[in-house]
Order: sequence, then C-alpha cells, then structure tokens
Amino acid sequence: MSEKEPRQTAALMAQLRQAAPLLAVLLVVLAAWSAWSGWRQWQGERHTAAAEQGRDAAVAATQQALGAERKRLEDRLADPALQGLLATGDLAAAGAALARDWPQLEAATIVPADLAGAYASLEAGGFGRLSALEAALVEDGAVVVVAQVDGAPRVLVTAPARADADVVGVALVQLPLARATAGLEGAPLHAATFLALRQGNHTLLARGDAGLANLAARMAQPVPGTPLRIAAAAPHVDRAPFGLGAWPLLAAAGVLLVLAILAWRLPRGRGAAVQAEDGTPTFAETLRTPAAEGEEGAQAAPVVARNEPKKKAAPASVVLDPSIFRAYDIRGIVGQTLDAGVAELIGQAVGSLMREQDLSDIVVGRDGRLSGPDMVTGLIAGLRKAGRNVIDIGMAPTPVIYFGAFHLRTGCCISVTGSHNPPDYNGFKIVVGGETLSGDAITDLHTRVADDRLYTAPQPGGVSERDIGEDYVRRIADDIQIARPLKVVVDAGNGVAGELGPRVLEAIGAEVVPLYCDIDGTFPNHHPDPSEPHNLEDLVRTVQRFDADLGIAFDGDGDRLGVVTKDGENIFADRLLMLFAADVLERNPGALIVFDVKCTGRLPGHVLRHGGSPLMWKTGHSLIKAKMRETGAELAGEMSGHFFFAERWYGFDDGIYAAARLLEILALDDDPSAVLKALPSGVSTPEIKVPAPHGDPHAFIARVQAESAFDGARLSDIDGVRADWPDGWGLVRASNTTPVLVLRFDADSREALLRIQQTFRQQLLAIDPELALPF
Repeated sequence: MSEKEPRQTAALMAQLRQAAPLLAVLLVVLAAWSAWSGWRQWQGERHTAAAEQGRDAAVAATQQALGAERKRLEDRLADPALQGLLATGDLAAAGAALARDWPQLEAATIVPADLAGAYASLEAGGFGRLSALEAALVEDGAVVVVAQVDGAPRVLVTAPARADADVVGVALVQLPLARATAGLEGAPLHAATFLALRQGNHTLLARGDAGLANLAARMAQPVPGTPLRIAAAAPHVDRAPFGLGAWPLLAAAGVLLVLAILAWRLPRGRGAAVQAEDGTPTFAETLRTPAAEGEEGAQAAPVVARNEPKKKAAPASVVLDPSIFRAYDIRGIVGQTLDAGVAELIGQAVGSLMREQDLSDIVVGRDGRLSGPDMVTGLIAGLRKAGRNVIDIGMAPTPVIYFGAFHLRTGCCISVTGSHNPPDYNGFKIVVGGETLSGDAITDLHTRVADDRLYTAPQPGGVSERDIGEDYVRRIADDIQIARPLKVVVDAGNGVAGELGPRVLEAIGAEVVPLYCDIDGTFPNHHPDPSEPHNLEDLVRTVQRFDADLGIAFDGDGDRLGVVTKDGENIFADRLLMLFAADVLERNPGALIVFDVKCTGRLPGHVLRHGGSPLMWKTGHSLIKAKMRETGAELAGEMSGHFFFAERWYGFDDGIYAAARLLEILALDDDPSAVLKALPSGVSTPEIKVPAPHGDPHAFIARVQAESAFDGARLSDIDGVRADWPDGWGLVRASNTTPVLVLRFDADSREALLRIQQTFRQQLLAIDPELALPF
C-alpha cells in the first residue's frame, strides 16, 4: 500500500464525519416525507374503503327495497281474485284491487295495453309515466324506474297485466321517492366521502362532501334490476412514490429515522480537517467560504443606488403571438399567448372579413373551460366593433355551434374551445360564409391585425342570446330512432358534451349511463381525448360493471368520438368509418368517401367492395371539410375521431351525431360488439407522438420527403410521408397543432408491422440520429 492511500482514506473519513450532521438532517427530512406520504396513503385507503362500504350497503338496501315492491306487484297481478277481474276486462276494478293495503302507495292503476289513453293524456301525465308503461311492455316484465310525475320524482313500478297468457293492460304503481332513497339514507357514511343515488344524468339524493361529486362516477355500482346506481367517491390521494402502499412507506420512514440517528451519533473530530495531499479542499472546507466566515478577501456584491426619477410606464398594448394561428384554427395558452384583449382583436379581424363578404350575423358559443367567459366577452366586443350582430348561444359543444350557423341562417360561427388540449389552453374554430377557416385564411387574420386592416363600424353591432340545445336534440331525434333499446355508457371526460350528448342518445331511444358528464373545465378525471387509449380505461371498466352494450367517449368540445366494445376493445376511428361507409353506400351507391392519411390501408378496399369511391386526404378537420365541399363527398372521417356526414346532416364534424348514427346501425343487430369486431382489422398502433427536432416538425418532414427511400413501397406525400406495402404501411407527418411528429403503423401481421417500423426507424435516424423513437 502506498503512503498516499492512508492519507486519502483519512481525508475521506474526516469528510464523512464533518458531513454527518448534514446527512442526518437529510435522512430526517426523507423520513418525515415518507411518514407523511404513508399517512396520506393510509388515509386514502381508509376513505376509499369507507366509501365502498357505504356504497355497497346502499346498493344492497336499495335493491332489497325496490325488489320487494316489484315482487309485490308480480304477486298481486297473479292473485286469483285480480286475475278474475282482468279476465272480465274490468281494469278499473282490477286497479282498485291492486292498490288495496299497499304500504306508502300514492297511486295505482291498470291501463289498456295499447296505451292509447296514456298517449292522449300525455300533457297531463308527462313522459315519465308513459316511458315507464312502455318499458314494461318492452321488457315483458316488471320494471322499476324513477320518473317525474307532476313536477316531482316518484318511484314507478310497472308490469304487463295478463289474463291467462294475453296482455290486457299495464299495471302502474306510484310510490314516494323515499322508497328508492331510504337505502342510501341509512347507509354508513364517512364525513370525508361522498355517496349519491343517480339515474341517468340526474342525482336523486346526495350525501357527504359535495366537492367530490365530479369524481363519483368512477366508483359507481348499479342497483341490480333497476336503472339506478350508487355513485361513490373518496378524496383523491396522489400516487405514492414508487407505487408503495401505506405500510411500506411508514416502514421506510422508520428505517430512515434510525439511519439519521446513527449518522448524528458518528464521532466528529475537532480542529482543522485533514487536507488531501494534492491540495484539494475537503467537503467541510468547501462549506467554509470566505464570505461566510468574514475572512479577508470576501467582498459583498456591489449595490448601486439610483436617484433617477422613474419613467411613467407606457400604456400596455396587446401582443398578438403569431404562433397561435395554426393550420386548422387558433389555439394558445391563456395568460401567455391568449387573453381577452387578443380575443377582441381576433373578433374584430373576423368581423372585418365578414364585412368584405357582406355577412352581418354570427353565432358564438364556448366550451366548459374556466377561461371561456372572458374569451367570449373579448371576442364579442371585437365582432361588435366591426359592426357584426352576435348571437351568443352560451356554453355548447362545437358541433352545436356549427349547427347554429345553419339553424339560425347566419353561415358564420365561432366556437371558443381548447378542444382536447389541457385546461390552460383555449382557442377559436371559425366558420365564415359556410367555410371553416384554415391555412392562409387563418394566417390572414394575423396579417390583418399586424397591418392594421381592421374595420371599425360607426355603430357597434348588436348582441342577443339564444339557447338552441333543444332544437339540436329534436333535429337529430326526428331523423334517428334506434330499432331497439341499447344500454350505452357515455364518457364526456367532463367536457362540454356531457349535457347534450346523453340527451341526444336518450332521445333516440338509448339507455344512457353517464360517466364524467358533469361539465368541469379543469378535467379532474382524465384528459378529454378519446384517441388516447389510456383515457378510455374508466369507460371500459364502467361498461363491464353495468353490463352495457357499448361505451361512447367524446372529446373536450364534442366534435370527436371514441368507442369501446362490451369486452373492452377500443374500436379505432378508421374501422368505425368502414361501418359508416357501408351504411351510407347502401343508399348512395358510388358515393365518394374521404379519409385522412392516418387511416388503415384496409379502408379503401372496404369502400370499393361496397360500391364507393375512396379518397385519401390531408389530416385536419378544416382541410377535410374543404375537400368534402370541393368533391361533393357524402362522408368523411379522420383517425382522430372526427366524422363528417353530408348525407342526412350538414357535413361538419360532430361526435354526438356520429354516435347517434352508430347506435342506429348497431341496434339492427342482436350483438353490437360482434358487429364491430367483425370489421376488417390487423395489427396496428395508435398515434405515436415524438418531439420534433428543434421544435420544427415541418422542417424535419421536408427532409424526410427529400432524403428518405422506402424500397418497394407506394409513397404518398400529400401530408408527410406515407409508405404502403402489400402487407402494411407506415406514416410520419408533422402535427399542425403541437411541435411533434405523428407516426402510425398498420400491417397484416406482427412480423410485418415490426419490419415496417424498423424501415422507418432506419430512415428517420439516418436524418437525425438523436431522434427519440419509442419503437
């Protein structure tokens, strides 16, 4: 051993002894953090268990109470005395016998099976009683529902009334709502949790912390034999470090505390620390800086005092960031690139464009983001400044705002929405003269402001308010009624489609189980983007929990659609487009079907086999709509979930209407999931998003188009580079909304998919070896 090694060892030990107090403090901090995290996890687990216990108790009690009422009705209808009255056709006497000695009864009757009288007295009785009577006939058995009767919710129990085997009437028993709510009223409830009895989109009774209401859908359980469910929620606790539970974290805290004590008790030498032979300072010496000890040579930072008078600040001007003007719309971050002042300039620019086209009226609406009201206020001010008349329809899905431009005959509209982006984003989707602005038309709005080409009217335009939600629902329901009831879970991701989406599907005949349909601009449950499979996980679980036929998901502003089957399969939008195309082509042989470059290579063949003409085009809702107008296409779709129906609809992208058309098709078959699973499929990836080199995806794609070589493939460069081989294809394109590259792959087999991915990997890395590819 050399003479130098003992000195180095001694120096190291001295450094460790000097550092022991700091190490002990660090270990104490880590122990406290672990203990706090463990306690939080323990509290979270305790609250979740309490919520589940209360929920399960409420489900059992509610099922027992309502099941007893259903059984009582069945037994009384089978009673020989009542059967005799039914056989004679004396339904009034049979109804009186049915009501005799029924606890808590409010009303009982037996009406003729044709329900003619119920329909004739619809205005007096309301839809609630009628729908309950119809449900008994459809189910061919006793049903229990909660419905509005005379303006208040009541429990209705209905069943077919038979004389021998013939249905001669329908029995209806009306009970107070308390029969349904008693189970929840008596269920155990922890003060930090939330429980609610719900039917459809309505909460019949809620208990506990109302602030958790938006989170309660995830833990909901159905009440068997009824359309009711018990929703439950516990306070959210962030995921523990490394996925540890409460007890491992508390154990870790104990271990860290013991280590801290041991570190603190390490012997610490006095006097000067040993210095390494090479002259470098020890760890302890580095902590004793001259400034800290007041040694000679320590200098304070100079302080410069200025007695100059402060200049008066110039009035702030609105800065219009050109980056918010995207290929399809305008989109930015509120407080950074977007505010009410920017919205006002955009409104005035759009109003100036409208003036040039002699257009005077425009519809404006917004999604549920917290910044929406301020953006709308600024936008309307700018439009009115340019002399345009504004019809404000308030909070509404983007397709409803598009619908407003047709329904109110303005030809112009602006949807204030951040679409599927995070909560701090917002933006504008703009239609002028029936055309959705995109590309140069969008950038021209910025140029107008920059060049001060904004029109200011002598008198501001007018503003009025209008609610067209019911008109939208009625327009769809008048066209679509499904052949049989389907049970559908609707996940709106707390987006703006949460109110109208379920209403539309219920109006066409579906039974809807709402999931995250409370509109909340913070999106507390998951990101409202159905094109990302992980955002559909709660929907899949809820479909299976409620034994639903299908799961439907909408994005943040309701113009996109996602679908999952009963067994949890995510049906990508390009496969849904195959189903829609086959349906449209039955009535419109030879029709043109437009699809974007991200759709499967099986789609063109499927369209051709059904007698249609396929056309691939650039990705982007405004670009697809422009192509439809140019070509007269009857239908279009994008891999992102935008669907555009010109047949029987207006040609704009509408996730809610697309869901109605989907149910119309699936209700014709006994097994909707089998219909969807039978659509042509292979091995495919969802969209893969990769950060673009230097934040410029378009420059990188230009290099790919110029420098890459995909041997044996048929190439398309209308939007990025798509390479098609006989057994599959791959795509790389520039996103027009974020600084990323978008890739997708699809093939007949796993082997072909991997080969195509490897080919793309080689070509892309040859251009930029630092590109982070996840395949």
